[in-house]
Amino acid sequence: MAPLLDLPGVRAAADEARAAVDRVHQHPANRRGWPATAAEASMRAARASAALDGADVRLPLGHGVADPVLAGAVRIADAIGTLLATWQRAPLQALARLHVLAAADLVPADRLGRPVGRPDVAARLDGLAGLVAGGSQAAAVVLAAVVHGELLALRPFGSADGIVARAAARLTTVSRGLDPRMVGVPEVGHLERRAEYASTLAAYAGGTPDGVASWLRHCCSAIALGAQEGLAVCEALLRG
Repeated sequence: MAPLLDLPGVRAAADEARAAVDRVHQHPANRRGWPATAAEASMRAARASAALDGADVRLPLGHGVADPVLAGAVRIADAIGTLLATWQRAPLQALARLHVLAAADLVPADRLGRPVGRPDVAARLDGLAGLVAGGSQAAAVVLAAVVHGELLALRPFGSADGIVARAAARLTTVSRGLDPRMVGVPEVGHLERRAEYASTLAAYAGGTPDGVASWLRHCCSAIALGAQEGLAVCEALLRG
């Protein structure tokens, strides 16, 4: 995967994304109070991820969230930190758990955590798991984008795949040290550029170098925009 950084514009976009996330980590509000930033960022991430899948996110969060897609995104936001070790050691197990959380209100219990039976799904998931569990030394932004794009293109569960893909990308940025405190909100970046999100995903699925590069650049820009959202959280917390 190392050559992916050399695709047009990708290295510069990756460097910009890294610098943007570093600025959030260095904000005065995060010197000691980063858990509060992370908590708010995770809820904003849940809303944005659910909105990308068509959920009604206007209602306040809390017990008994009415929209099933938003409810799944909130469950993932609450649990994602506990899945980090599993993601690093057994990515397929973590993906299954993410789907259980995301789709609990969407599909029957016997379909939760179970990939669909298409012939291509198992092989591609195994390959992706190998990359996540140590088979790749790619930059965190690149690996997260590949994880995200593969899961969106493959749609391995047939339900809540977008929520799962974005959560898996978040786990990747955390586990690879890009955003270990989870104070960025790249999901907001994807939502702000929703049309580009869809078009570059289609280009990525096409498999051409230009298509892959466009998706990688988009994901880097979403991380940078998500870092701006993280800074907004920090400023709001400082104002009290």
